[in-house]
Amino acid sequence: MNFKYVICLCLFSFFKLNAQSIVISPDGKLKVSVSVSGGMPFYSISYNDKKFLENSPLGLKTNAGDFTAGLNLKPDAVQNKIEEQYELPNIKQRKVHYEANETVFSFTKENKSAIDVVFRVSNNNVAFKYKIHPQNETRSCVVQEEASGFILPEGTTTFLCPQSKPMTGFARTAPSYETSYTLDAPMGKNGLGEGYTFPCLFKVKNNGWVLISETGVDGNYCGSRLIGHEKGLYTIGFPMAGENNGNGTTAPGISLPGETPWRTITVGETLAPVVATTIPFDLVKPQFKASQEYKYTKGSWSWIIKMDNNTTFPVQKQYIDFSAAMGYETILIDALWDTQIGKDKIAELAQYGAAKGVGLYLWYNSNGYWNDAPQGPRGMMDNSTIRRQEMAWMKSIGVKGIKVDFFGGDKQVTMKLYEDILTDANDFGLMVIFHGCTLPRGWERMYPNFAASEAVLASENLHFGQGSCDKEAANAATHTFIRNAVGSMDFGGSALNKFYNSDNIPNKGSKRMTSDVFALATAVLFQSGVQHFALAPNNLTDAPAWAIDFMKKVPTTWDEVRFLEGYPGKYAVIARRKGTKWYIAGVNAQKETLKIKTKLSMIASGTVLKWYSDDEQLNGKTEQIKLKNNQEIEIKIPCNGGIVLLNE
Repeated sequence: MNFKYVICLCLFSFFKLNAQSIVISPDGKLKVSVSVSGGMPFYSISYNDKKFLENSPLGLKTNAGDFTAGLNLKPDAVQNKIEEQYELPNIKQRKVHYEANETVFSFTKENKSAIDVVFRVSNNNVAFKYKIHPQNETRSCVVQEEASGFILPEGTTTFLCPQSKPMTGFARTAPSYETSYTLDAPMGKNGLGEGYTFPCLFKVKNNGWVLISETGVDGNYCGSRLIGHEKGLYTIGFPMAGENNGNGTTAPGISLPGETPWRTITVGETLAPVVATTIPFDLVKPQFKASQEYKYTKGSWSWIIKMDNNTTFPVQKQYIDFSAAMGYETILIDALWDTQIGKDKIAELAQYGAAKGVGLYLWYNSNGYWNDAPQGPRGMMDNSTIRRQEMAWMKSIGVKGIKVDFFGGDKQVTMKLYEDILTDANDFGLMVIFHGCTLPRGWERMYPNFAASEAVLASENLHFGQGSCDKEAANAATHTFIRNAVGSMDFGGSALNKFYNSDNIPNKGSKRMTSDVFALATAVLFQSGVQHFALAPNNLTDAPAWAIDFMKKVPTTWDEVRFLEGYPGKYAVIARRKGTKWYIAGVNAQKETLKIKTKLSMIASGTVLKWYSDDEQLNGKTEQIKLKNNQEIEIKIPCNGGIVLLNE
């Protein structure tokens, strides 16, 4: 497609519109205009009469027909009101009441049904997908290109994570959504040349914010990315040819009639709708029933502090004791357990843990043909027969879940592998964490045994290099508004060791630059139903008692979230509710001490709050305060520090 031509047509051809329709959110503030000009379909988005997306292209190119041009919009669009209530324990908001206005725009080409574009508009959220109709005798097709675009107004700045080039990085395991975000950058770039990973955040001048992502991706389609162009245009990009070691198609195939995943756009004048959005889950349905009631837990994890050499029987037994002492219900036994512990001893650990109320998660390499990651167990999760045999063994010894690592990319064949692993694991009552992986796209609702995905530059990098430690606060203030806004994030953080080494010895390995209160705050800021924290047994004696006590009690599932203050990469202050208890957590990455006033309207005036705070030297303390009659508090957070407040 000639994108310069598309841009010109989008911006200068409004007076030539052949047809136009508008979809409005239930509260009347968010409006989507759909139009056809010169046979090409477009849409635009405004909120409170302010433009958030300019006239942007729609359409698909397939081997069954080109549905980007020569189209006519049928005059009678089908309109529906969508209302649904559902409950999920493992997302940011347990009880969701979803209301949206849906319009199905049907397009014809040469007097034949071509495609439908389905738009759903809820308060602060727009979603659209395509439905392709059979063409003559054609009952299947390959989607060669998706023309869907997003033209941001001039002056918009970007908060984006560049897509890494395929077959790069450790053991040629990239891409795995583990590059650093560029913050407040101008438009007109294309990352490292390969676009950007979802989700993608934009600041639209002084009007507000736009978060673009996708949801509902399973084995019937590929994962996508965002490709940057000139003039504020970003378009959907399919996987790179080199992913999966070059195996598998980049273009997805679907049967007809067939549908694509949803493209999602969250719009807000502040970051509040971005933090609170449930659109990834509103648009999808469960793919299968849970084989049992799954439990979301806290746990410990030796690898992040002690690394590969300590995936041994004595150390893992020590961590079972540590989890039991913390009141945690799981431990994660990481890579190389197959050779350094062995199945017989794993069974013994499972039995030992069960007696203490602590279950096991076991790490597996996903690898078949797609990269060179050497860690074992290998050659199991990619083969259905072997995988199911392994899962049957895990069920027999009482294993609670698996962590599967080192995936090959976003091609349809890889999405099918994710789905197959989840489906088989459910048969054996296993929960699943993915690492070295893609973004979860509505999977918390689609797959009842899905626990979380990494898909972020996570805590392991704090061990690997001082640079990540130096940027820890900035990253924490970023993930809250972007990566973690659309799905559970298995970060594996909240370390209380001062140094990332086995014995917490000074000047050995990387040094944590953030405070203990910061570590507590990220346990609240980072949302994941299952959390394996970067705590260590030595923390029972060398960390402040108030910090350990907090980490024993902090929930991993939440009933509600609210944005209070923040700016990506600078600082973040949000509130999460569990039952009747509110946790207010904040971090600051700016050199200057953050001083703000914020109102806790969700908590009654006069309520006694427990306050964890830092002084300028990052020494933490706890105290009690009483919330004023105006419910306002003044927050001070030094650089690399944090705050936590909770109502007692």
